[in-house]
Parts: sequence; structure tokens; C-alpha cells
Amino acid sequence: MTLDQLCAMEICVVDEDPIRAERLSSLLRDKGGFRSVSWVDSQESLKQRLTPASPFDPPTPLQLALLSDSFAMGDVLSVCRMLDEKGTTSVLMADEGETWRGVEASRVFDAGAVDILFRPWSDSEVVPRISLALRVHQERMTRRQREVRLEEELAERRVMEARLKYRVGHDELTGLANRGRLEGVLELALIKAQNFNRPGALLYLDIDQFKLVNDTEGHESGDKLLSGVAGILRRRVQPRHLAVRIGSDEFAVLLENTSSTVALQLAEDLREALHDYRFEGRLGCYNLGASIGVALLLPSEKLEAGELLSRADQACHVAKKRGRNRVHCYDAADPEVVGLKRDATWVPMLREALRNGSFTLEFQPIVRARDGACSHYEALIRLVENGEMHAPGEFIPSAERMGLIHQVDLWVVEAAVDRLATIHQVDDQEPICMSINLSAYAFRNPVLMPLLERKLEMTGISPRRLMFEITETAAVTQLEQTRELVERMRTLGCRFALDDFGSGFATFNYLKHFPVDVLKIDGTFVVNMLKNPTDELLVRSMVNVAHSLDKKVIAEFVEDEATAVRLREIGVDYLQGFYLGRPQSQIKPMHSPAFSGVAAAAAGTGS
Repeated sequence: MTLDQLCAMEICVVDEDPIRAERLSSLLRDKGGFRSVSWVDSQESLKQRLTPASPFDPPTPLQLALLSDSFAMGDVLSVCRMLDEKGTTSVLMADEGETWRGVEASRVFDAGAVDILFRPWSDSEVVPRISLALRVHQERMTRRQREVRLEEELAERRVMEARLKYRVGHDELTGLANRGRLEGVLELALIKAQNFNRPGALLYLDIDQFKLVNDTEGHESGDKLLSGVAGILRRRVQPRHLAVRIGSDEFAVLLENTSSTVALQLAEDLREALHDYRFEGRLGCYNLGASIGVALLLPSEKLEAGELLSRADQACHVAKKRGRNRVHCYDAADPEVVGLKRDATWVPMLREALRNGSFTLEFQPIVRARDGACSHYEALIRLVENGEMHAPGEFIPSAERMGLIHQVDLWVVEAAVDRLATIHQVDDQEPICMSINLSAYAFRNPVLMPLLERKLEMTGISPRRLMFEITETAAVTQLEQTRELVERMRTLGCRFALDDFGSGFATFNYLKHFPVDVLKIDGTFVVNMLKNPTDELLVRSMVNVAHSLDKKVIAEFVEDEATAVRLREIGVDYLQGFYLGRPQSQIKPMHSPAFSGVAAAAAGTGS
């Protein structure tokens, strides 16, 4: 602090004796150079001096009060305390004697005074002592400001810690408990159930069509909808239970010490409440509903928290699969649950196979019905795991559900074309052709067509040697998209077969417009054709329709000689099945060993 700043500080002399007060004031102004020295003659005047004229006015600053001991001792101490509270430092001006010695002096200092000046004093002593008192005042104010800032920082830190602690266990948007807290409480609930015979249940809620609102109305409206759902849970769920927002549009309710009957009834009540909930958005009014899965917490079962949560999630998945807006209780035998478990097993194996090349191809012959010649094979994917070979029916459904089917499709196309390119072609033999199965998802994959074009260019094989198969159901489901890609691939020179023909029957209306070369009759009509006249009639009808549209016909699932003979009589162009040849690793032009019997039987009937 500079001397000029020191001399600018406000000083007030508090003394009933005006002569003595004026003498001290003059001394401070003349000898000390203090420019702001005032005088009051009573404690009441001092209080007025420190009190703003209006509640809106700032208080008049006063750094130092020189307080005479002419007032009563109690008054002196109370004034010192009052000044200290207001941030003003005080110095007691006292007569020489025993009054303000020892204990009484300590009481003055405890009340807030920083010094005692005894009369008579010398002029040379007063100014330095007053200057020192002002410096002490400045240090005290600096320290107090630091203490205030520290207290404010500590208070802010405590608030932040409280908020962080709250956020650790709560969802910020809805205020409900979050997944982390659920998992902790769930572990305790399982311990109670197993050790104190307290059953319970976990409800898993997924808001139906939430994405519709979120995408149509925007995320702000989506947040309002979620807050509305949280409000329903708060009103319907008792405080002793735990309502949770797991994430996005998924919620949960943990019911402790609750029977299965009560739990299922509450789940149904929540479903009805959410079904009746009307959300008013900017663009319209929405009735959503919820799919609710219930996993029972039974004392007889020893489960981990994650396993119970997984069960509730799986039950919710079943509820959505079976039509949404319904309650479903977990059952390990549910086909949907079995499928989820199968996916959990297959997905790591599929990813590993795609990385390490554990897939392989086998090739099943497709035999020409009129003479048994075979230069056409169907490529069938297999997955080899620990020496065991798995058929596509085991893992393809999981690949489709879990989003790996695009990679599998690309692998099959690339591997099949590469294999076909390695086959040495003899000039006088019919070129070997290959059928490649494509999944329903292949036609949504923008990479498929560029891959095929690049492989054909690199290998130099004729596109006519490739025939792609797609199931009738997949073709009808996404007709326009499928037709577009089929036409592009046929433009290259590739051919197309409609697999499982007849399984949907709706395609009879589309066949004349659908650009395929071959119809492959669904094997379920073929296997029982000799025993079921209806199946044989349907096969005949399919063959007639195909031939009338100038398309070839393949019959699959040919398992015996009699069926092969009948199919040949009906006019089927190609036969495929275990009777004529099983899938094998080798490809070469051949004559089916079983076909001699077929030809002989056909000759005997005069056909």
C-alpha cells in the first residue's frame, strides 16, 4: 500500500469532548497528512454514519474509528464488535490508568480493537500508531476477502460434489435412477431374495415408436416425451420400488419383496397408462404405448444382476417381436429368446471366420434331366469351427439379425468367382457354371455390384457362367429394389434364378415382369410329391407357368429315383438333391451316377 492510499482512508474520531476530538483530528490532518478525518460525539451518531440513507444506497466506507473511553465499558466493547462486523477497524483512546490494563485490554482486543493509545500521548507517537492501525486494517480486510472467496469456493465445490454424486446415480434428463444405480440396487435385491426369501421382479420397458417422434418432431420433443414417461412411472410406482431410465427410450422398474402376480399386474397397469398417454407435439398428437418385459426374481434361483437384467431385456424383445404394446414374462423356451442366445454364440464365430477365412464352399451338382449331364453346381457356404463343419442354416439367420450378412454375401461372391476361375476348361466340354445364393439383404448392399464387376474383369471368366439365386419371398418383399439390381447384373451377362418358387404364390403376378432366367421349385413341394397329389399338381402348374414364360425349371430336394423320374416326366429341366449328388469340395463336368436308373425308368415308360 502506498502512502497516498494510506492518507486517503476514512478515519472517524468518536468522542463526547469536542475540544479533544478537534485536537486529535487536527493532529492527524496536519502531522499525518490524512485527508479524510471526521468526528461524531456519540455511538448513535457513529451508527448513523455507517448506515446508508436508503436500502438501495451503498454503505459509506470507514476504515478506522478512534473510540474514546469516555463511554461506559460495555458500550465500548459493543461498539468495537459492531465496527468489526461492519469491516471497520477500531483503536481505543484511553486515559492512563488501570482501567484498560490486563484482562480488560484483552477484552478490547477480543472485541475487534487493534490498539490502545493512552493519554497523554506525544504527537510523534500518534501518527505512526494510527498508520500502523490502518495497515493492520488493510491486512485484515485482505485476509477476510480471501476467507470469503475460500468459503465461496468450498461452497461451490460442495454443490458440485453433491451434483456429481446425484448424477452418478441419476439420469440427468428425467431425474430417475440410472443404470449404474440399478445394477448396485439389483445386486442387493438378489442377496435379499436368496437369503431372506424376498421375491421380486424387474420390469423392462421400451417405448414403442419413440423414434417416430424423435425423428419427426426433433430431439427436444423427444426429451419432453421421455420426461412425460418418467412422470407416469413416478406416479404409478411406489417410493419403495426403484424407477430407472436405462438409456434412450428404455426404462426399468425394480420391484422388491413383491409377488409375481402383483408384478405382472403393475406391468399391465403401466402398459395401459403408457398406451393412454397422449403426447402433444408441434406437428401432431401421438399415442405410443410400450413393450414391457418381466423377469421374476425368485429366491430359488441364484442369478447375477447382469443375468436378471438380460432376462428382462430379452422378454421385452419378445414383446416387441409379438406385436408391441404388450407385457411378456421371460421364458427360456421362447423361440425369440433361443434365437438371441444362438446369436450370442454365432456372432463371435462369424466375426472370427470373416477375419481368419474359416468359411469354405462346397458344391452340389445340378443335373440336366433329359440326359444326366452335369456342368452346373450350386455353391454352398460352410463354416469350419474346431474341425466341425456347419451348414448355412445354422448361422445365416444370426448373420442376418446381427448385421453381418452383407460381409458374408461379399465373401461368397468373391470366393465362388475365384474358385470358378481356377477350373481348367476343356474345349470340347460344356462350360462349368455356378449358382451363388444371395441373401435378401444383398440387394441393399451398394458394394456388391462394384465387387462383381471388378472380379469378372480380374478373372476374365464369362458372366454367363454365373447364376445368382434369390428366394421368392425376398424378391416379392422388395420387388423394385431387387428388380433393379437383377437387371443390372443380367446386363453384365449373369443369369438369375428365383429360389423356393411357389412358397409365396404371390409372385405369379410378377413373373412376366421379373427378369429371372430360371425358377427353382421350393423343395417342400418336391419331397412329398409322390404321396401327395396336390403337391404334384402344384409342381406341374409351376413348370407350365415357367415354360410359358420361357424360363427353365430346377427341382431341388430330389431324394430318390422315383421322384427324379416323375419330375423328368413333368418336364422339369434340371434336378438337384442328395440322390443325384451331395455337396462336395471338387468341381468337374460329370454324368450323375444315379442318373442311369432314371434314364432306364424313363425309357421303360416310353417317355
